[in-house]
Amino acid sequence: MILLKRQVLEGLTAPTSAQALWPALQQAIELEHATIPVYLYAKYSLDPTKNAEISSILDSVIIEEMLHMTLASNVLNALGGSPSIDKPGFIPSYPGPLPGGVQSGLIVNLAPFSMTQLQTFLDIEQPEDPLNFPVAALAEEAAQPITIGQFYTAISDAIALLGDGAFVNPPRNQVGPDIMREAIVVTDVATAQQALTTIIEQGEGTSTSPEEVVGKGVAHYYRYMQIQKGKLLVPAPPPAHYAYAGAPVSFDSTGVYNVPTNPKSANYPAGGAQQFACDNFNYTYTSLLLALHSLFNGQNTQAQFNTAIGLMMSLKGQAKAMMSGIPNPAVFTGPSFEYQPVNPSQTQSRDSGAPAQARATRAAGA
Repeated sequence: MILLKRQVLEGLTAPTSAQALWPALQQAIELEHATIPVYLYAKYSLDPTKNAEISSILDSVIIEEMLHMTLASNVLNALGGSPSIDKPGFIPSYPGPLPGGVQSGLIVNLAPFSMTQLQTFLDIEQPEDPLNFPVAALAEEAAQPITIGQFYTAISDAIALLGDGAFVNPPRNQVGPDIMREAIVVTDVATAQQALTTIIEQGEGTSTSPEEVVGKGVAHYYRYMQIQKGKLLVPAPPPAHYAYAGAPVSFDSTGVYNVPTNPKSANYPAGGAQQFACDNFNYTYTSLLLALHSLFNGQNTQAQFNTAIGLMMSLKGQAKAMMSGIPNPAVFTGPSFEYQPVNPSQTQSRDSGAPAQARATRAAGA
């Protein structure tokens, strides 16, 4: 499991103002985002005709990680803060730890899907006390790290201490279910705690059930375990209640594109097609961050959400082409998920005199 240093709890134990919670909530937004490039890279590396079920599982988790970013942003906005997303430091460097002072030694790679990479996903999503799995003893309390679930619980407890008076009235910069399905408008302690509980349970399940919400599917950890076990998790008679006994979830290792691990734009031949494709992808990705920054900061909400959806579709198309060897089936290019605020087509046009061939548009003007 991911273990965070106790320093992330600073300001949460006895908060004197809503502002004391802002750093922790910004940390939560960055942590939720940090898994998305890793999961997307694995998903894009799969040939969907050979690994359809695994691709679908990854897709379902990615969508909920986006929801978690939104919920954490709603809570931060409701307490008078402002999410900061469109900046170079928002994007983790791979390989490396995830944001939050991770203490478990877990190093996360941007890598094609494999059973080894799946184990990293399980480590990321593992709850404090996974059902049917032992929990290792931790160090003494003073140095004891905390889980992601405990981190969100501490934020929730701090919000309860502040009370409803800490919330901005009227509500500001909220992304509701009219914009994003399952989003929660945060206006007070109850709705903030509802949002944070959703994040915890969708990732970890509950202490008694692998389901995120009864009847709405299993939590991320158990979704990934289905791949490792090779079968879907389904209800079973007591005393087990659940078993990996459903339809097969098969992994075809021949259905993974031969893309690099931890690619960097600078490592591709300078000025070549691979570097241009990578830079173009990164420009679209950076444009997506700008659109989300605008969305979560209340700027023309519906239009920014539509822009974000369009950019996500563009990212998918670019990545699938790069990673599957289009146009050259002998050359596979991995997107590096790096901050790229300058349109590479404009740079190439300026340097060579050739017409610009931009595929992505900066979100502000999209």
